[in-house]
Amino acid sequence: MHKAIITSGAAAMLLHTGLSSAADPQADVVGAAGAPASVGAVIVTGTRASGLKAENSASPIQVIDAASLQRTGQPDLIQAIAQNIPSFTAQAFGGDTANLTLSARLRGLSPNNTLVLVNGKRRHGTANLAVLGGPYQGGAAADLNYIPVAAIDHIEVLQDGAAAQYGTDAIAGVVNIILKSNNQGLSGNVNGGRYGDGGGHTGDGTANIGFTPMANAFISLTAESRYHGYSDRGGIDPRVLDPANLASQPLVQVPGYPYLNKISGDAQYHLHTLALNAGYDIDDDTSLYAFATAGRKHARAHENYRMPSRLPAVYPLGFDPKETMKETDYAVTGGARGKIGGTWNWELSSTYGRDEAKIGVEDTANVSLYNDTGFTPTSFAAGEFIASQWTNNFDISRELEMGWAKSSTFAMGLEHRIDRYEIVAGDPGSRYKEGSQSYPGFSLTDAGKYKRNNKAIYANFISFPLPGWTVDLAARYEHFSDFGNAKVGKLTSRYDITPTIAVRGTYSNGFRAPTLAEQYYSATNVSPTSAFVQLAPNSAGARLVGIDGLKPEASTNLSAGLVLNPANNVSVTLDAYQIKIRDRIVGSGALYGSGGAVNSPAVVAAILANGNVLDPTVSETGINIFSNAVNTRSRGVELVATVNSNYGDLGRVDWSLAANYNQVRVTKINQAPAQLMPQQLLDRTAISNLETASPRTRVNLGALWKLGQWTVNLREAIYGKSSNFESPDGGTYFKNEVGTTAITDLEISYKINNNWTVSAGANNLFNQYPDQVNAQLLAAYRADLNNAAVTIYPSFSPFGINGGYYYARASFKF
Repeated sequence: MHKAIITSGAAAMLLHTGLSSAADPQADVVGAAGAPASVGAVIVTGTRASGLKAENSASPIQVIDAASLQRTGQPDLIQAIAQNIPSFTAQAFGGDTANLTLSARLRGLSPNNTLVLVNGKRRHGTANLAVLGGPYQGGAAADLNYIPVAAIDHIEVLQDGAAAQYGTDAIAGVVNIILKSNNQGLSGNVNGGRYGDGGGHTGDGTANIGFTPMANAFISLTAESRYHGYSDRGGIDPRVLDPANLASQPLVQVPGYPYLNKISGDAQYHLHTLALNAGYDIDDDTSLYAFATAGRKHARAHENYRMPSRLPAVYPLGFDPKETMKETDYAVTGGARGKIGGTWNWELSSTYGRDEAKIGVEDTANVSLYNDTGFTPTSFAAGEFIASQWTNNFDISRELEMGWAKSSTFAMGLEHRIDRYEIVAGDPGSRYKEGSQSYPGFSLTDAGKYKRNNKAIYANFISFPLPGWTVDLAARYEHFSDFGNAKVGKLTSRYDITPTIAVRGTYSNGFRAPTLAEQYYSATNVSPTSAFVQLAPNSAGARLVGIDGLKPEASTNLSAGLVLNPANNVSVTLDAYQIKIRDRIVGSGALYGSGGAVNSPAVVAAILANGNVLDPTVSETGINIFSNAVNTRSRGVELVATVNSNYGDLGRVDWSLAANYNQVRVTKINQAPAQLMPQQLLDRTAISNLETASPRTRVNLGALWKLGQWTVNLREAIYGKSSNFESPDGGTYFKNEVGTTAITDLEISYKINNNWTVSAGANNLFNQYPDQVNAQLLAAYRADLNNAAVTIYPSFSPFGINGGYYYARASFKF
């Protein structure tokens, strides 16, 4: 018998004997619709004590089993988690390359403030930094979609600051993805769907197989292939209706007229992924393990339509550029663990992950290159992003008998990490003068290689001084090669007043060094009417506007909670929290050098110092930049309640309620460089992206009904109001608001036999759309013939802009 490999972090060594079945993984975890499956689940995240169940945790933690992920109808792992965890908000739409790598955030903080683990080991981040405005700006966290859903046994989401336990970027919490460790069985599914109003055609096929290559060993393999098609939810570009343009250009001859600008919708992608989890017991005390993921994605997204007048000799009917990305992502972990002297547990592991994104532009041109030489390519290699991370850990732990209520646990460990980030310049044609239309290639001044070393040591002591009382102390010291030292700690305690009532609380501090991408990313972002340079914060151009590099964020986390188990079939947790972040790294608003209501000469000087050549035909130019601009405070409450009811001949229903209230406030603006006056580093748009672009309230109501061979999963997701401010020129601001909306999800499944199950369902059953962009703002864009008028639905909508998604699935297990 092998010992299934499940790790909780750097020092955790939970070895439980027994083989898990591919046909019924995590069978004791029941996932009620709309809430995590926590009852009876043994957790390995947020604690280094073995055998702890979720309902007995001193920290708020929620568990999602594989069945709950599948029942969302989403092959997209980010969306599947978001539909189960109300405080986990998924990005539905992104601008430019961010639309090719969507991300998520926990408790309203940056995606970079949530640490992702796989089998307890740190997951590398994406190379594709989200640079344009919005609540996910600056995100460079792990891309969860390179982990096949069929490879996952369950997911543990720690909703609490955990920097002292796992690393100094776990300010919002930790997502720990536990892979299947089955040594037998074949399972998988084939599913397909589309949006009710067109587009988003999706096909996905996945399979998992487990086998025993030799005695005391297991291998679990998973493969997935997925396709997702374009969607278009944009309005009419006012340029194509302008009488002067109609008189001078052959617009009405273009197929699809007047809906020629298709930028507002989903990107198209093909994604292929593999996952491996393996283990081998050398003897009763020593074992080896390895796990890995690998994937390739080819994605493309529509950019803004270019009018026939842009380059009539090449595109007499205008052109519709596509931004493309060919991405390769892989991670591999190898390790060994065992016991010394029957008392000390030890573990040694090494993890390497790498993400490479090759950015291209298709159906485009370089206008200046054509004007100067009489020739232009129509496709370009715009450059590459490359990010990698190598992490090595050595950990020890043991139980201590101290005469207290239960044995104490002591753990400590060492970690060494190397992060690398690289921008590769585009081909010469893509960066000639203003560069390729819609996405200029990275210039030689944008390109560069960067590196960081990090060393850490931690200690953790968990004790049970009295019956029902848990005290968990953790401390961590880290040294960064570019930022110096950080010392963080955490105190966690829980007291069970009675078998049915417990109170718990935590206090911790955190520290997050900026990602290398935040520090060094530089590029030019363009539209048909504007060109904005994303300045690297440590560049010469940044110093001209009063920004001299980035420094780390510092945080303080406080939480208090109540756990109730009034009956065997009822579980309730209620946790309140406060997270304060000092020197938070955020993206600026639009800082104009020309064409804005207010312009700053320093912005023009910064663009020139950065070596950028901007399109001379655009009417607006400016910069964006990351900086430690603000202090923020997040306050919230999380409620999770489950009731499992048996109605005899009428079947069994698992009822659930999961709710989150989260308020984010900018408490201090730290930087107001005089060089930018009278412009502000953070305009109303940037501040609203932090405070109000995600709903304060979200509630999931769920019912999972099982009767014979039938299963019905019903979820009602209620999203509170969200809003932001937007300005066409940095002068007058208009408020966009998405009102409180209830989204109904429904899935009906029938088990044909022991091997096959068929399902049909809908996400957003009643085809709800968010409120449209402010009418006055759209009118201003249309009056200026601004292509931004195409965006008629707010991109920050928490439930997307595509309406209802309808699907069918066939699942098998042998």
